[in-house]
Amino acid sequence: MQKTAFGALLAGTTMLSPMAAMAETEIELWHAFTGRLGELVAAQVESFNNGQSDYTVVATHKGNYSETLNAGIAAFRAGEQPQILMVFEVGTATMMAAEGAIKPIYQVMSEADAEFDQDAFIGAVKGYYTTANGEMLSLPFNSSTPVLWVNRDALDGAGIDPDTDLSTWQNVDAVLDKLKDAGHDCPLTTAWQSWIHLENLSAYHDVPFATKDNGFAGLDTELALNGPVQVQHISQMGEWADEGKFIYAGRRNEGGANFRAGECALFTESSAGYAGIKAEAQFDFDVRPLPYWEGVKGAPQNTIIGGASLWVMAGHDAEEYEGVAAFLNFLSSVDVQAKWHQDTGYLPITIAAGEKTRADGFYDANPGTDVAVIQMTAKQPTANSKGLRLGSFDQIRGIIDEELEAVWSGDKDAQAALDSAVTRGNQLLRRFEQANR
Repeated sequence: MQKTAFGALLAGTTMLSPMAAMAETEIELWHAFTGRLGELVAAQVESFNNGQSDYTVVATHKGNYSETLNAGIAAFRAGEQPQILMVFEVGTATMMAAEGAIKPIYQVMSEADAEFDQDAFIGAVKGYYTTANGEMLSLPFNSSTPVLWVNRDALDGAGIDPDTDLSTWQNVDAVLDKLKDAGHDCPLTTAWQSWIHLENLSAYHDVPFATKDNGFAGLDTELALNGPVQVQHISQMGEWADEGKFIYAGRRNEGGANFRAGECALFTESSAGYAGIKAEAQFDFDVRPLPYWEGVKGAPQNTIIGGASLWVMAGHDAEEYEGVAAFLNFLSSVDVQAKWHQDTGYLPITIAAGEKTRADGFYDANPGTDVAVIQMTAKQPTANSKGLRLGSFDQIRGIIDEELEAVWSGDKDAQAALDSAVTRGNQLLRRFEQANR
C-alpha cells in the first residue's frame, strides 16, 4: 500500500459520520474567505440554493488558507469531513498524494453524468490542477496572479506623471527614488512576498524555481530559487528596504490595509485585490502588469496563479456527489464565472467567461481589469512558468519568509538568505518524497 503524508495524518479514515449520513442532500463547503470575498461566496451559494430544490449547500468559513486545510485534515480523521474543501494552490501536491482522502473531480462529474468540458477552462489555470493525462483533480475556484497597484494621487503629489512607465523594475527604481526624495513614507509595499517576489519572479523571467519542471516531473525535485535573477531581485529589494523605499508589512496581505488607506504609492499584490481596493480606496488608482527586469532573456514570460481550488472529499454517498457535481457546474457556468471575475479581480477560469466579460464592456469601463488575464495568457507557459507542484510547500514558504525577513532587516545578504532557504527547504522536500514513495 502506498503511504502518503496526508494519508498518515488522516489515519486512513473514510467512514461517514452519523451527522453527515443524516444530511443526504446537504453539501458542506469549507472555505477561507472573509470580508467582501466571503460575502460574494455567500451570494453564490444563495443563488445556487434558490435556483433548485434538490440540494442545499452550506458554506462555512474555517480560517485562513492554512487553517482551512488543517481543519479538513482534522475533520477527515474524525469522519466528519465536508464534501468540498477549499485548498490553496501550495497544497496541491499534498492533496494529490492524499489517496483515499479525495475524490477527483473528473470522477465526480463522470459518475454523476454531469456535462463537464475540461477544455472550456483556461489552460494556464487548469494545468495547475490536472494529472499528467490532463484529468482535472479539483475545480479552480479563485485563481489570481500578482499585479502592480498604483496610487495615482501619490505619484502626482510627488511630481511624478501618474502615467509613467512602470513596466520594468528599472523604471520602478527611478520612481521610488523620486517618491523618497519627495518625502513619501511608503513608496512600495507588498503582499505575499514569496509568491510574488520569488515564485512569480522566477516564472515571469523564465528561470526555474525548482528542478524537475518545478516539481511537476517528479518528487525528487530540489529548490533552485537562489539563481542569479532571484538573487539580483532580492538584493535590490533589500537595498530599497534599507533606504526606506520598500516598507515590509508582513507575510500575508498586511500591506493591503496600508495601500487601501492611501499610505503607500506602489503595491505588489494579487489581482484579486480589486474587490477591496475598489470598495475602500479614496484615491485614483491603476492596476498595471507586474514589473520585470529588462535585459533578462525571455522576460516577460507569464506569471503563475495563486488562490485556491475546490477539492471533493471521499467518504460520502452517491446522492451527495450528485449535488457536488451540480454545484461545481454552477460555479463554473459562464454567467457565474463572469460575475465572479468582475466582482473580485480573480481570473475567469473559463475562456467563455472572459469573452463574455469583454463583450459586456467591463474591461472598457474598468481599465486595467484585464491586465491579469493578458499577463497569464499572452504566452504559452514553459516548464519554468506553468506553476509549482512541491510537497510541504506551505512550510517551505514559511522558511522563505524567514530568510527574506533577514534580508529586509539587513541581517543577511540576498545570496546567503536564498542559499539557506534552498538548504532548509530541500530537507522538507526529501521528507515528503520519502513519505510518498
